[in-house]
Amino acid sequence: MSGREALSLQVSDGVGVLRIAREDKRNALDAAMMDALADLCREIERHENLGVLILTGSGRSFCAGGDIIAWSSESATAFARHWIRDGHEAFDRLARLRQPVIAALNGPVLGGGLELAACADYRIAEEHVRFGQPESALGIIAGWSGTQRAVRRFGAQIVRRMALFGDVLSAEQALQAGLADRVVPQNASLEVARDVAGAILKRGPLATELTKMLINAAEGEERDRVLESLAGRIAAASEEVREGVVAFNEKRPPRFGGKGD
Repeated sequence: MSGREALSLQVSDGVGVLRIAREDKRNALDAAMMDALADLCREIERHENLGVLILTGSGRSFCAGGDIIAWSSESATAFARHWIRDGHEAFDRLARLRQPVIAALNGPVLGGGLELAACADYRIAEEHVRFGQPESALGIIAGWSGTQRAVRRFGAQIVRRMALFGDVLSAEQALQAGLADRVVPQNASLEVARDVAGAILKRGPLATELTKMLINAAEGEERDRVLESLAGRIAAASEEVREGVVAFNEKRPPRFGGKGD
């Protein structure tokens, strides 16, 4: 199965559902899937009719994290250069989508699965779901921002408990700790996520997009890009840019604000 075949995107009525579909591996991610995820995020970002994205897993799993067989076969150099870097690129693109992202957590949220869930803006956990960061038990670290984005979004102490001391949290404990925003019965996460998505779509789409960008900037997620994006939006909507382009095409000096020859 190719990386793209293991990820499916369906869009209906303004809501996209991105599903990890590798059930035989409990939806674990390999290198090809990370490449496909980065490409899909570009597609989602540019999709004019997609206002909210729901992220979930097929079957009884959300995401078992990185495929241990895949990453353990890499050399130390390849692991750092490609596995870690490519994973960061894919997860960063997901976290920085202009659309709000809802994670419908239908199975264990462990390791890379927790890092993936941390990219979402809202997490709906089914009552049987468990949360944790078991990487150090395998002699490895959480390499897809599990010590960075997870700390920014959940707080340092709860990440310490999971990553250093091996705490595994129930859905209710995750709710209390801020890892989950809502706990629902088993098999109900996707339906509830669709309801939440519908409520978001009733809000101003531009205001929602800009608000997410500002929150991300305040959180340190993408401050530089947010500032330049907002400034670029203002400049692109101005009369000045229209005059500048016309003047360029007419091979004359621009007349900004009525000034010029």
